[in-house]
Amino acid sequence: MQIVTQKDANITQVSPKKSLSPLAMARKKFLRNKLAMISLIFLVIVAIVSFLAPYITTADITKVNIGQMSLKPSSEHWLGTDKSGRDVFTRLLYGGRISLLVGISCTFFVVFIGTLIGSIAGYFGGIIDSLLMRFTDFILNFPFLVFVIVINAILFGKVSGLWVLIAVISLLYWGGVARIVRSKILSEKENEYITAAISIGCSPAKVIIKHLLPNILSTIIVQATITFATMIVIESALSYLGFGVPQEVPSWGNMLNSANEPDVLQYKLWIWVPPALLITLTILSINFIGEGLKDAFNPKSKR
Repeated sequence: MQIVTQKDANITQVSPKKSLSPLAMARKKFLRNKLAMISLIFLVIVAIVSFLAPYITTADITKVNIGQMSLKPSSEHWLGTDKSGRDVFTRLLYGGRISLLVGISCTFFVVFIGTLIGSIAGYFGGIIDSLLMRFTDFILNFPFLVFVIVINAILFGKVSGLWVLIAVISLLYWGGVARIVRSKILSEKENEYITAAISIGCSPAKVIIKHLLPNILSTIIVQATITFATMIVIESALSYLGFGVPQEVPSWGNMLNSANEPDVLQYKLWIWVPPALLITLTILSINFIGEGLKDAFNPKSKR
């Protein structure tokens, strides 16, 4: 006769916990990161308000009004007017659309080109790897800002200046992403499941797309957030110097460019503080989101 003790009965009644997938664990850890979540909410609000600008305000963003130059904030103009009589609040909203558009577009193309070059170089190795990495070194050795200014100045007027800026930045900034992706692919392709996929006849494209890239996706996502913040900084810096977004197109960088006078900087803070503050907060938010994603995808992180 078998005797079942209370302790044994309790053990048999406990069901094992289901283990979460790596993606579910990463999502759970990210949602617990308060700073990252606050940053994400702020960034989403900025994006929504910027892209809904035509429905929020009806003021003309290009009309020069000499009779309302440099007016202080009031009920009519919430953030005052600039030195050309244009409403600062309206230009701030429309400027956010352009700055975020440049940042998102450049990030997409930079990550796409860098991932493509890095994946091919890391997977095939040999002479293909050598040629692609020497080309990457050639791109990385360019004085980036100087070359962007020169190319943008040469092509400006022949095609839309905004898309020229996006194309030039994208074609000159992918080198760092390619290096990181290549190093991850070199490490990942040594695993047995890659050897098994190759042995059953999977094509190189299928191995890269279906097996390698999903396993380094966390690295690519984190790198994309860092690149996004960098792109906004680059657009603002180039526009401030007068070589970025065309002057007739409102952007946060162009708003700072219009305030590049001692009198404005000292006594008319409402003209340049709002765009400067938004640029700073947006970049900080993106960086905090990037740190949150980095911690979320790191299996050793306990945060």
